[in-house]
Amino acid sequence: MIKRRKVLMRLIILFLSGALLFSCSRFKNVKTPRYDSVLTGFDYPFDVHFFEFKTQKKILEMAYMDLNKSSENVVLLLHGKNFSGFYWKKIANDLVKMNYRVVIPDQVGFGKSSKPGHYQYSFGNLALNTKKLLGHLNIKKFIVVGHSMGGMLATQMSYLYPEMVKKMILINPIGLEPYLDFVKYKDPDFFYELELSKTPEKFKAYQQKNYYDGKWKKEYEDLIIPFAGQMRGKDWPLVAWNNALTYGPIFTEDMTSKFSKITNEVVLIIGTRDKTGPGRHWKRRGVSYQLGQYSRLGEATKNKFKKAKLYELKGLGHLPQFEDYSRFSKVFYRNF
Repeated sequence: MIKRRKVLMRLIILFLSGALLFSCSRFKNVKTPRYDSVLTGFDYPFDVHFFEFKTQKKILEMAYMDLNKSSENVVLLLHGKNFSGFYWKKIANDLVKMNYRVVIPDQVGFGKSSKPGHYQYSFGNLALNTKKLLGHLNIKKFIVVGHSMGGMLATQMSYLYPEMVKKMILINPIGLEPYLDFVKYKDPDFFYELELSKTPEKFKAYQQKNYYDGKWKKEYEDLIIPFAGQMRGKDWPLVAWNNALTYGPIFTEDMTSKFSKITNEVVLIIGTRDKTGPGRHWKRRGVSYQLGQYSRLGEATKNKFKKAKLYELKGLGHLPQFEDYSRFSKVFYRNF
C-alpha cells in the first residue's frame, strides 16, 4: 500500500511539474514575441500606411505614418539604424499639438518596410525613395529631423533637394567623421556574421552600455522589443542581411564633404556623452584618432556648415530625447 502511494505521489509530482513547465513556456512566449521581417503583429503608435513604388527593378513598400494631414507645415522624422519610425511617438504627438503635419517613414530595410533579398543601399537612393513618398503625399516643403543614421539621410536630402528643405535638425547624428579615413573597409558578409551572432540579451547589453551609460528604464526596454522579436523570428536571416547591407553607405559615403555645400539652416542637438564611433574596433594600422568623441564633434561640425546652431546637452548620450526629454524639449522645440 505504502509502495503504491509513493508511486502515485511521484506521478502527481511529475504531472504538476509538466503542467508548470508548460505554463511557464506559454508565459515566456507571451513575454518574448516573434516577429517576421515586416513586424506583423507589432503595433505602431499611429496608423501605418504603405507606399508602393518601383526601385532597382523591384516593387517595394515603404511603411509610414502621416499625422495631422490638414496642416501645411510639415516635419519629416527620419529614424536611426537600430530603430524605426515607432520611436518618434512622443515627439510626433508634441509636434501635432503645435499644429505640424508629421510624416514618419520606415526606410526600406527597416521596421515594417520591405526587406529585399538584394538591394544596393545608398543614402542617395534612400533620399530618392523618401522624396517619392513625399511626392505621393503632395508635400513640397518640410523641416527634416534626423537622429543617428537618420542624420546622414537628412544631410543627403538637404544636399540633393535643398529647395524642399526648410530646415535640418540633427539629433546625435552619425557620419560626423569620414570613417574610411580611419577604419578598414569590410565586406557585407562581415556585417552579416555580426548580425547573426546578435541575441536580444546582447542587443540590450550593447544599448545599455553605449546609449544609456549603464542605466536602464522600461522606456528603453520598449525600444528593443520589435528587434528582439525579429531575432527570434523565422525571417531573421533576411532581416540580418538587410541590416548588414545598410552598413555599406554608413562607411562609404562621406557626409562631412557635403556639410559646407548645404545652404539650409541647420540645428545640431548633441548629447556630449555619446561616443558612437562605427568601425572603432577595426581601425587601420597606425591610426590613433579616437572616433565618436561627441564632446568635440558638435563644435567642429557646426563650423563646417554655412548656417548652423549648436545645442550641447552635457551628460546625455546617443538618445537625449529618451534619456531626458525635459532637457531635450527645451532646445528642440524652440527651433519650430
